[in-house]
Amino acid sequence: MDPADLGATELIGLYAEGSLSPLEALDAALARIERLNPTLNAIVTLDRGGARTAACASTERWRKGAPSSPFDGVPVTIKDNLLVAGLRATWGSRLYADFVPGADELPVERLRRTGAVILGKTNVPELTLQGYTDNPLFGPTRNPWDPALTPGGSSGGAVASVASGMAPLALGTDGGGSIRRPASHAGLFGLKPTVGRVARGNGFPAILHDFEVVGPMARTIDDIDLAMSVLAGPDPRDAASLRWPAWRDGLAREKGRLRILFIAHLEDAPVDCEIAQSVAKAARAIESLGHRVESGTLPFGLDKLARVFAVVPQAGVAWLLRREGRSAAELTSALRAMAESGAALSAADYVEALALADELKRALAATFDRYDALVTPAAAALPWAAERSHPEEIDGRTVGPRGHAVFTSFVNISGCPGLAVPCAPSRSGLPIGMQLVGPWGADEMLVALARSYAELCPDCIQRPPAAIAV
Repeated sequence: MDPADLGATELIGLYAEGSLSPLEALDAALARIERLNPTLNAIVTLDRGGARTAACASTERWRKGAPSSPFDGVPVTIKDNLLVAGLRATWGSRLYADFVPGADELPVERLRRTGAVILGKTNVPELTLQGYTDNPLFGPTRNPWDPALTPGGSSGGAVASVASGMAPLALGTDGGGSIRRPASHAGLFGLKPTVGRVARGNGFPAILHDFEVVGPMARTIDDIDLAMSVLAGPDPRDAASLRWPAWRDGLAREKGRLRILFIAHLEDAPVDCEIAQSVAKAARAIESLGHRVESGTLPFGLDKLARVFAVVPQAGVAWLLRREGRSAAELTSALRAMAESGAALSAADYVEALALADELKRALAATFDRYDALVTPAAAALPWAAERSHPEEIDGRTVGPRGHAVFTSFVNISGCPGLAVPCAPSRSGLPIGMQLVGPWGADEMLVALARSYAELCPDCIQRPPAAIAV
């Protein structure tokens, strides 16, 4: 088998037995990148030299039987809003077109210490604030399942790199669903950890309060688990991380029969009928594992979620421009409009949004007094045209820019963990994902639940058609 088709866990097993080297795995990844990236536009900055140096060093460590970690030699892509020393970090914006950081952001630093082979940076929408992946510097990223379609966003380049086999694993961010929705559009697992589980620092300015976290995307749940074993854990440079123990020492694990709330719809927001059917089938499969599944809804309305997400990102963009001394004219029209709206907000508006966020956190915490986990669709729409910012219609009804994203932002506002898990694809073969959500610190429990589901329904984990993926 082509090493580019193997997951991180599989690669590590082959390294350990001496039948494959990190350098050979890198060569396979680079060959896949050379063949597919011109079509998919997933990786926008490739570091051949740095990756080869890292792979050679890893190969020597494995030869000596002294790998740096269980992750040593795994090829990884890094989202272009995370800083990698010596590689440009554009954030998809002309504001940072020529920015080259001198140091790694904390999660990247941790990966590098474990011996990961950093391939390069993946494409994002401008300032990672839209649900598809296109920007004025690099253009649109395309979905490996159908290059005419988007992989979503803002981690669109990340999921395209993994689903196509350019890398077994990608590191990204999730500020409103930016890991989970793209993962669902690409047939991948994607974890948005609890706030603080992956320490942050030395990165771009935070324009989404504490809603945005760093997490992995992969083709298997075992690879998510492996990545978190090296990414998670406290760091004194991030106070939010100090409350959490190392991975697999967490407070919440899958414990016998779980109480699960299945949320098929949020108020009257439309959901593609094939997504609704697929996720309902997945919920029944989870129930067949012995868990108790009940149907219901969230304890708060979409209007409050929309108010929080109308204020925080807009204010964040306006503040960023002021901080950098730059003009809104340098942004694309969509981001310029956000900046102008943000500049018109008052401090009272922002405090009101944060107060609403606290209210939602308390309401969700009360829900988790009754349930161990939630199941929802990860996205309300199937992938749409690559050049369009959002689907204008879902299930025959007109929707706005966030119509496809209604199921994910409450998880960011609450700080809770959320995990995208592949379920049965559409009739045309496009991926569909469900979202598992747990209370604070329940990341490991979600991974365990996803593993049980994947073992029961292995056919839900598929690869893009050979005509596209190879």
